[in-house]
Amino acid sequence: MPKARIRFLVALALSLPFHIGLLALWAVKVLPPPHHSSISSAPLQVSIAAAPIPIKKTPSHAVRMKSVRTQHLAAVHLDAPAPEKKLASMPAPPPPTQEEWKLAATYTLRNSKRYRYNWGQLVRSKMGTAMEGPDQGQVRFRIEIAPDGKIARVETLWATSPQAEKLALNAIQSLPPLPPTPTGKPLVFEQTISFEPFETGWAPSYKLDCLPEPQAFHNPFAWDGSTPQQASQEQRGRTHRPPPPADCIFDSTADSIEQEDADMKRQLDQWRWGR
Repeated sequence: MPKARIRFLVALALSLPFHIGLLALWAVKVLPPPHHSSISSAPLQVSIAAAPIPIKKTPSHAVRMKSVRTQHLAAVHLDAPAPEKKLASMPAPPPPTQEEWKLAATYTLRNSKRYRYNWGQLVRSKMGTAMEGPDQGQVRFRIEIAPDGKIARVETLWATSPQAEKLALNAIQSLPPLPPTPTGKPLVFEQTISFEPFETGWAPSYKLDCLPEPQAFHNPFAWDGSTPQQASQEQRGRTHRPPPPADCIFDSTADSIEQEDADMKRQLDQWRWGR
């Protein structure tokens, strides 16, 4: 056998396995997958459910009428004017009577306590009716009354209402002649005039005025560094007070039931207790 033929056969034998492998790979990629009965060949279908459509119910006749009435009442309420608030007021108290001035002209206890109260009530009686609002308020004066009853000096200490101060000063200027002071000396005191629709002041209690007046407080430890110290003497003087008069009234039941009831009612009206 010639050498050329032998070489051809050898080359063919070597090339056959290579070509057979290529054919096998091509068959695996090109041929379709085997058919299985358990897997459906139908195409995949997706169904999207639509959102439920709300059903609008027609309201009944009663519901419609109720809605109409509500809207009508709301419109009336908006259109109607708000009711005006009734302002509180209080008329001026009556001036002191001649009998009250007669008692005050001889009452010397507690810096002529009755006289001072009657003077304040007389001034308030000339100020007129107090109305709720910016004009209401109080004013406090320092007063000096001469022994013959004439006004010697008037000083405004403070005022919460310019109108109240103005009315009080006008009333003081128009006061009638007053009785002489009880002690026959100038009477100096401070007085608050209330121009408010809920309080005009009331008569104080005089049942314990016979007790000795407390001494003014002085610090027993205060010392200027030069004068002799007298703390012990001042302290002894404060602890040893003179005994009260024999006719001094201590029993709180000495006042009448009517007077106690009137005083309690005035306090209730002023402070609105229990309301």
